[in-house]
This record gives sequence, C-alpha cells and structure tokens, in this order.
Amino acid sequence: MLGPIVIAVIVTLLISVPVTAKIASDRSKKLMEEQIGNAEDKAREIIDEALKTAEAKKREGLLEVKEESIRTKNELDKEIKERRAEVQRFERRVQQKEENIDKKADAMEKKEAHLAKREEEIRRQRDEISRLNEQRIQELERISGLTSDQAKDYLLKIVEDEVKHESAVMIKEMEHRAKEEADKKAKEYVVNAIQKCAADHVSEATISVVQLPNDEMKGRIIGREGRNIRTLETLTGVDLIIDDTPEAVVLSGFDPIRREVARIALEKLIVDGRIHPARIEEMVEKAQREVETMIKEEGEAALLEVGVHGIHPELIRLLGKMKFRTSYGQNALKHSIEVAQLSGLLAAELGLDVRMAKRAGLLHDIGKAVDHEMEGSHIQLGAELCKKYKESATVINAVESHHGDVEPTSLIACIVQAADTISAARPGARRETLETYTSRLKQLEDISNNFKGVDKSFAIQAGREIRVMVVPEQISDADMVLLARDISKQIEAELEYPGQIKVNVIRESRVTDYAK
Repeated sequence: MLGPIVIAVIVTLLISVPVTAKIASDRSKKLMEEQIGNAEDKAREIIDEALKTAEAKKREGLLEVKEESIRTKNELDKEIKERRAEVQRFERRVQQKEENIDKKADAMEKKEAHLAKREEEIRRQRDEISRLNEQRIQELERISGLTSDQAKDYLLKIVEDEVKHESAVMIKEMEHRAKEEADKKAKEYVVNAIQKCAADHVSEATISVVQLPNDEMKGRIIGREGRNIRTLETLTGVDLIIDDTPEAVVLSGFDPIRREVARIALEKLIVDGRIHPARIEEMVEKAQREVETMIKEEGEAALLEVGVHGIHPELIRLLGKMKFRTSYGQNALKHSIEVAQLSGLLAAELGLDVRMAKRAGLLHDIGKAVDHEMEGSHIQLGAELCKKYKESATVINAVESHHGDVEPTSLIACIVQAADTISAARPGARRETLETYTSRLKQLEDISNNFKGVDKSFAIQAGREIRVMVVPEQISDADMVLLARDISKQIEAELEYPGQIKVNVIRESRVTDYAK
C-alpha cells in the first residue's frame, strides 16, 4: 500500500518541481522585463534632458562667441580708424615737407643761378683788374725807370729799415721798462737778503805759522841730524820751513787738514818740551783725533747755525771737512753757510720752502769735500753723494745746476744759483790769479771787437763792465740796442764769470770847423 503511495508522491513531486520552477522563472522574467522597461524609460528621459541641456549650453556658447567676436570686431574697427587717421596725418606732414623741399630746391636753383652769374661777373672784373694792374705796372715802370722786381726790392728795403728801426725802438722801450721793474725787484730782494745775512768774510792761505817761545826751539824741532823734522814731515805730509824768521816755523802744504794736524801736533810738542820721534808719533795721533772731532763739531755747528736738521751723519762730517777747503781763497764751509742763509732769505721773499732752500744751499758744494780724493768735478761728486745719502730730488737738482751744467727744475735751484753767485761775487770774498783776471779782460775786448761797426772796446771795473765805441756812420742809434744785446748774448755763451757784466755801447758824432 505504501509503495504505490510513495511512488505517487515521488511522481507528483517530480512533476510539480519543474512546473513550479518554470512558473517562478516566468515570473522573474516578467519582473526583469518590467524593470528593464522602467530603466530604459528613465534612460530616455535622462538622455532627453541631457540633450536639452547640451542644446541650451550650445546656444549660450554660440551667443558668447558672437558677442566676443562683435566686441573684438568693434575694437579692431576703432584701432583701424585711429591708425588710418594717424597715417593720414603722416601723409599730410610728408606732403607738406615735400612741398617745402620743392620750394627750397627751387630757391637753391635760383641762388645757384644767381651765384653763377655773380662768379662770371667777378671773373670778368678780376680779368679787368689784372689787365688794369698790368697797365699800371707798365706805366709805373715807364715813369720810374725801374722794373717791378727792382721796385719790390726798393720797397722791401724801405719797409725792412722801418721795421728794424721800429723794432729796435720797441725793444729798447720794453727792455728799459722790464729792466727798471726787474732791477728794482731784484735789488730789493738781494739787498734785503744781504742785509739780513751776517756771514764772515774768510780767506785762507796755503801756509800756517807756528809761534815759538825762542829760537832755541828751532834746533830741538830739527833734532839730531834732522830726525825730528823728518819724522814730523813724514807723519803729517807737510813741509816745515825753518828759516831766519824769528821765533816762527812755517808749515806749508796744499792739504789744509794735514796742515792743521801738523800745527796742533807741533804746538803740543812745544808745550810738552819732549821732542823725539816716538813722542812726535804720539802727538800726531792725538792731533788727528782732535781734528776729526773738530770736523764733526764744525759740521754740526754749521747745521745749527743754518737751522737745518735730518742730514746724514756722513754728510755732516763732509761739511765739517769743508772748513779746511778753499775756493779762490774763500773758505768753502763759510761760503756754503752764506749761500744757505741767502737762499733761505730769498726763498722767504718769494714765498717758497725756506727749509728746503737752506738745505740745498748748504749742500750745493758738498762735492768739494772729496774732489781732491776722488775723480770728477765737485758738481758730479756732490750729486752722487746726495743721491747716496737719500737727499730729495730738489736738493740734487740744485747741486747739479748751481753752475749751469744742467737745467734747473725748480725755483729753489734758481735761488741757490743766485745765492752762490752773490756769495762768490761779493767784493773781497774771493781772490783771482792775475792770469785769470787779465785773460777775462782780453776775452771781453776780443768778443766786442769782432762785431761789425765797433771801433774800440775797453774792459773796466775789474771786468764788470765793457765799454764799446762804435763808428757812428755804420751804427745808428737804433742799431746800438741790437748790438748791445748781441754782445751780451755772446759773452754769456762764451765766458764764465761771477755776477754780471755791463755792456755799454757808446756812439759819438763830432762836427769840427775852424774860424779863420
């Protein structure tokens, strides 16, 4: 019973399951189709809405583009109008300039035509003037009996004589005026400097005299067989002259330092009383040390007297040595001190550096301290010493130029040169040999006599003036000015002399008649 029921149930289940499944699938399929249809409708609605929105956006974009293009077009139209107006203005301006240029060109053409016409007229006038000038010259030559070249020479000679006369008169007036002013100023400066300068007038000789207490001392100085005098002469290099001069011994020598050593040593020996070779040698050594100390002290005293500081010790020693040097009999150290003081006073008058002027003046002859020991002139040696001991370029140039060997590069060098001339030319400062004196007088007269028109010449006032007598028929009053100038220039070029030389040209005309 149960078997068929179970089978029936199973069969029923087997049949109902597919049917149920099919019914369920049909329902789900229908449901899905409904959902899909709803989704498609929504999708169509969304697409339609999007299409509408896009269409609206498109229309808005097109409107904005149209507005922008219209605005741009308006701006371009405005700019084009402005550019067109500006171009029109430029065109009008160019047109005006072209019209002006055309007017100027027409005016230039008219002027060129007028100038060409004037040139042609001037050319005709020039030709006419040349023709008339030739006729005038021919007529003048016919009347005067001279050719044009002869007339030119004659006129040139007349003009040359007139110009020469006028130039001579003008030179004379200018020189006279300049000399008056220059002499006045120069005399004022020099006189003031000389009045303020209190320098000693010192002249030296080549001998020294030692006083003896009695004539018996002469024998003791000579010594046995002359050994004492030989020792003294050998050690000092000085000659002892023992003659009939009472109570005196003469020391002779060209080296003043050695002569001073010999004098001091001999005086010490005379005071000591013991005179023999060993004692002589000892006293000579002491005298040398004293002289060396004296040289140093003299150099320092010179610096103190002048008021110059900061000079190298070796230059100070060389300055002290100059106490024993002479130039034409004038003491070299005193001369240097005098030049330094004069240079300082002249520098003060001219408003220059007084200390530098004094320094240059004091050292200007420093080469004389060594010129008897070394080769070269005192100028070269002095410049080398100043360079060696680091003196300034101004001092070196003053040393080199104080005798005119080189050109002065500063006013201080010119001042030192003038002060050196003043000191050397001062009456009594120097001694000249007779040969030098007479030679200079003869040279002055020879220079003057070589000039054309000079009759006689006379050197007077110890060579300080030359008087020239001229032939009045050959030298006129105007020519005298030029002659005096030429003689002065030649004297300056050929001679060396202290101070200045006055050239005095004299023209004398005499008329003689006799009463009968």
